[in-house]
Amino acid sequence: MNYKILIFSFICLFFFGCEQINTNKSSEINFKPENSYKNLGFALIYNNNLENIKKLETRSLDIYHKSLKKKSSVKILNPANGKYLIAQVKSNKEKFSNFYNSILSSRIAEELELNINEPYVEIILISKKSTFVAKKSKMFEEEKTVAEKAPVDGIQINDLNQKKVKKKTPISKKFSYSIKVADFYYEDTAFLMKDRIRKETSIKTLKISRLSQTKYRVLIGPFNDIKSLKNSFENLSSLNFENLEILKND
Repeated sequence: MNYKILIFSFICLFFFGCEQINTNKSSEINFKPENSYKNLGFALIYNNNLENIKKLETRSLDIYHKSLKKKSSVKILNPANGKYLIAQVKSNKEKFSNFYNSILSSRIAEELELNINEPYVEIILISKKSTFVAKKSKMFEEEKTVAEKAPVDGIQINDLNQKKVKKKTPISKKFSYSIKVADFYYEDTAFLMKDRIRKETSIKTLKISRLSQTKYRVLIGPFNDIKSLKNSFENLSSLNFENLEILKND
């Protein structure tokens, strides 16, 4: 009888010990990963002068992306005016600077009224099970076929009392962006990341922004020109961050 009690006690201690170990590991998690891909940053608008990049049809709703699977559906949003559309990843094998979150067709740039000199977009991966995608995908191939036959003459608006007028691309009054490295649950972890970046790169303009009691954001910047922003962004490539974002400052 005592032997059985001893075995039972040993089993209990084993399981309680495992639970304690798992609890300690969970406390080391720095931030919760996103359920789906989302990125704010600058896109590269395709043109024939891009070297070593396969042709992207002018009137297509296709994009090139580095990490998303081929034929993935994405929502592309212009934060400046709220306009968005659904596009498709044509390939993830094209090689281009990590500074750009995608390469877009000129049609996408026109429809979203992107500023050609500052093509800032948000890209969101949409699940194939989404009812939103299901509704859009029914007309995707038909719309794509029609669009590819259409002439490239810009996007126009119709008015019963006026002639057709081309929409103007909005121009940002001030260029000011920061690089979002990551969000952390603990302030100490955010400081550790800040110190690591200082030691392993030449970047010095870092700060930690407290968003809430349990959310601390590591930022680099601000940057007032795209050249310095791009240089700092590419300088971070040695640290192998998976999803750096570029945030527009208010």
